[in-house]
Amino acid sequence: MTAALPLALAAPALVSAAPAGELALVQTHLQSVSSMTASFSQTDRLDRTVTGTMTLKRPGKIRFQYQKGVPQLIVADGSSLYFVDYQVKQVQRWPIGNSPLAVLLNPKRDITKFAKSLPTRDPRVLSIEVHDPAHPEYGRITMIFHRNAAAPGGLMLQGWVALDSQNNRTQIRLSNQKFNVAVADGAFRWADPRRGGRP
Repeated sequence: MTAALPLALAAPALVSAAPAGELALVQTHLQSVSSMTASFSQTDRLDRTVTGTMTLKRPGKIRFQYQKGVPQLIVADGSSLYFVDYQVKQVQRWPIGNSPLAVLLNPKRDITKFAKSLPTRDPRVLSIEVHDPAHPEYGRITMIFHRNAAAPGGLMLQGWVALDSQNNRTQIRLSNQKFNVAVADGAFRWADPRRGGRP
């Protein structure tokens, strides 16, 4: 686990107009999803991989619970996104709106204003990039969707790639995706290590 993922979770700004068709499909998918659970694997620039579970509830809530032995947590509670490191007892915070993951968290957000579609070799795959060219220090995030008629809006989120300002790459791959399942708000509570809390 590295800080590359949270470093890439910075504020996107407007980018040049993207092809509306694919972005419209992604928009339809996102608006069709009220909750989601999935397993994930995260691979950093040194090819180290950790796994865990992701839980999403819109609007504004997401949790990345890492495998046993990884003393870190990424969680959004509806207003803020937190990167929690229990080993060093530190917490970093970002407003949810300042993260490209706001694409997943805000069902009302118009992604055509801050995202663009990238070409892919496979017509079944859609690649959507969020990037602020005026602030390269924020990095970029590219989300990968696969066309799937059984999924909401006909798309399945497969994962994303985050690049920080030093081009450190972190890749998230999702599996066992389940959409619109019951998720309790309590799933997004977390223990603050600065107050003695443990994962």
